Amino acid sequence: MGKVLMKGNEAIGEAAIRAGCLNYFAYPITPQSEVAEYLSKRLPEVGGVFLQGESEVAVSYMIFGASACGARVFTTSSSPGISLMSEGISYITAAQCPAVFINIMRGGPGLGGILPSQADYFQSVKGGGHGDYRLLVMAPASVQEAVEMTMTAFPLAEKYRNPVMILGDGLIGQMMEPVEFPDHLKSEPSNKDGWATNGMDTRRSSTRNLVRTLYLVPEELNAHNLKLKAKYDRMIREEIRWETYNLDGDYRMLIVSYGTMSRVCRTVIDNFKAKGIEIGMVRPKTLFPFPKQAIYDAAAKASCRAAISVEMSMGQMVEDVELSVKGLKPVHWYGKCGGDVPTPEEVMEEVSKLMAS
Repeated sequence: MGKVLMKGNEAIGEAAIRAGCLNYFAYPITPQSEVAEYLSKRLPEVGGVFLQGESEVAVSYMIFGASACGARVFTTSSSPGISLMSEGISYITAAQCPAVFINIMRGGPGLGGILPSQADYFQSVKGGGHGDYRLLVMAPASVQEAVEMTMTAFPLAEKYRNPVMILGDGLIGQMMEPVEFPDHLKSEPSNKDGWATNGMDTRRSSTRNLVRTLYLVPEELNAHNLKLKAKYDRMIREEIRWETYNLDGDYRMLIVSYGTMSRVCRTVIDNFKAKGIEIGMVRPKTLFPFPKQAIYDAAAKASCRAAISVEMSMGQMVEDVELSVKGLKPVHWYGKCGGDVPTPEEVMEEVSKLMAS
């Protein structure tokens, strides 16, 4: 099958099916409701299950139950909806159950607005729920990348027995672009370790499985958290992904940006290049684990005066950029909120001011 023109939300839904996920529980919220609309028709055609829960809270525990039974399962939502799911996400992570959560971000805080935003960075990367837990978080910059990350997310969730989150802004969900669904990203659900509560006959075992998150003995809870931390450390060793742009020459500034905003920054870099000014960029493709070393190495170049984090937020990823640069060079931030996406001209003006200072 060649490329087909699809809206981002619909392409995400189709990508999950192509990845072998036939269980989708969700609650509608703009700007991602088209995923549920698409899958309500598409899943019955392929023998899948679509269920609209009575709330996002209910959906998170439906996912917990299905995942605990070894089913490949996912949901999509947007910012306030993910907030409501956060307790369930903490439980799912603690129980080491694989699941995929896709957040098509909208403006906030509160109900905010329905236009695109990147203001859920803290929520996804630092943990929106309680306790010491981490999600593996990927951030697409195009509809095609959203497709590929969605298809990749399911085997990654099963590899680590941990939820994976795809973090896209509203533009990713609403724009239309040509996409294809790579055959090599198709996979079969995996439960090799026999941890799921899917019946002793299914596992050919005489031992009952218990999926739990309650550890009342302090030493047991501490040991459990150390086990989880070892898993997150493995993610840091094996799953960091990023992309660079225009880092070959003697660039004067380093831009760090992700998602749709990084596409604007590519135009910024091209426009500066046409004027004889070199600017480089590191685009994180995983937000956790974060490409700290790549950003440090890029900032360390002798020609680079400073770094700037460009975001559709009031400055969230900039904190991780600062940690990555380790004081080697000044780190700045530029961003806007509310769905008003910074234009190339606005970003160029800000970068020009920094270079002149």
